[in-house]
Amino acid sequence: MKARARNIALKVSYDGTHYHGFQRQTPPVVAVQNVLERALAKVCGEQVELAAAGRTDSGVHAYGQVVNFFTDGRIPTNRLPRAVNGLLPHDIVVTEAWEAARDFSARHSARGKAYVYRLEECAVPNPFTRSYAWQLFQPLDLDAMRAALALLVGTHDYSSFRAAGGAPMSPVRTLDEIRLTEEGGGRLSCYLHGNGFLYHMVRNIMSTVVSVGVGRISLERFAEIFAARDRRLASPTAPACGLYLLSVDYEGANEEGG
Repeated sequence: MKARARNIALKVSYDGTHYHGFQRQTPPVVAVQNVLERALAKVCGEQVELAAAGRTDSGVHAYGQVVNFFTDGRIPTNRLPRAVNGLLPHDIVVTEAWEAARDFSARHSARGKAYVYRLEECAVPNPFTRSYAWQLFQPLDLDAMRAALALLVGTHDYSSFRAAGGAPMSPVRTLDEIRLTEEGGGRLSCYLHGNGFLYHMVRNIMSTVVSVGVGRISLERFAEIFAARDRRLASPTAPACGLYLLSVDYEGANEEGG
């Protein structure tokens, strides 16, 4: 594939509700990559193979997923989003396209990522947000949750929030910004930005922080769990529906990932 003339990068948004994650799956299982590669093949006139910044799981959404692929197709990048979107279902949209350097990789060139996790305090289930936020049916102590999240900022070993099954890599990461924001109507969003994330790291952080928010564990116990570097001590993984890949950071003006 790399012998082809062009390296094209795309920014993609999608609703992950009806897909088994981003990474290509064997039919009849359908992932976002299956659908996007099929549409790109028609536009470019040849089979393409995508590399992605993040392999989001089943039910996880994206505002700013970044992918790249090599092609000999001649369609100008300014026309590519409209052409591809005409072949895609309503829940996958290419928002940007640009010519990338030969050595650009959506995955390996990434310097950081931002995620948003959405929560909703509900008296009764909300049918309109059940696929887009973790609905919680008891009050949350937001001050306690913010205090717990503050402990995570910096460079640390995040093994306590790392799920089994991910790629082998160092558990040390840097989270430089975390914000828990009230959006009104019981809706909350937690923004996390860092240089990289472990498998299920955000969802495991959020489930354990919510345990603090509902009074199931104390702030002191949260600190102990974090320091223990033992996933068995943290809370069960939070639902996928609340998680969104917001943006990916790259160096260089032509390699913006949102």
